[in-house]
Amino acid sequence: MFVFFPMFYLFPSLFPNIVEGLQPPRGSISFKRFKVLRPSHLLETVDSIEATATNTTAGSGSRVAEASTSDYRVAVFGAGGVGKSSITQRFVKGTFNENYIPTIEDTYRQVISCNQKNVCTLQITDTTGSHQFPAMQRLSISKGNAFILIYSVTQKQTFGELAPIVEMMKEVKGNAISETPIMLVGNKKDEESKREVSTAAGQKIANQWGCGFIETSAKNNENITELFQQLLALEKKRQLALTMDDPDGKNGKKKGCHIM
Repeated sequence: MFVFFPMFYLFPSLFPNIVEGLQPPRGSISFKRFKVLRPSHLLETVDSIEATATNTTAGSGSRVAEASTSDYRVAVFGAGGVGKSSITQRFVKGTFNENYIPTIEDTYRQVISCNQKNVCTLQITDTTGSHQFPAMQRLSISKGNAFILIYSVTQKQTFGELAPIVEMMKEVKGNAISETPIMLVGNKKDEESKREVSTAAGQKIANQWGCGFIETSAKNNENITELFQQLLALEKKRQLALTMDDPDGKNGKKKGCHIM
């Protein structure tokens, strides 16, 4: 009885391409190991990433904020249109823009005096005025060393919109909030005829929250430098000042700041 074997089995060296085609390539990966992500799965993945970022920032603000001691991070919060960007740009660049341009997030840097003999970087984060990005707000809080809460004296509702931010700060910072410098700011004081929030009302809320308080006008450059001087003066862990000429923050008030 004869058994027939194809020539490429008997002489594989003569037919390498055929033999190679009959065998799985070395290092091949089974297709069953792959999973195709549908659009719904992609959305779940994005949600999972944001949830992870949120959980990571919650309760761990002090560790993140202290990662780089050469930077002093200040986060600016407030509703859209209250003048967060105007105040920040007036302070950093000395400019004012009449046009309102919504911000998602911008960061500005300026060198300041630290412990009289050294310098460090004042990093100011101009956050979004929208509530659509809670994870970004939480991250700014967790990384922040100090905070500026801004409302417009001409819009009473912007005053009330700061309450959820304060609650988030308490949640993220925990007990560390009692040592965190915070300034409550009533902006647009130049529009006195449109005022809806009195100075007394702003001071009362600041007293309840245990924060510094000041009214400003980014348009007229009124109390802008004083705002940052007072904020730095509230810092207890380091001696900060805008310039070497003012090591003690003479224009700031040495008052403890905490959220009750």
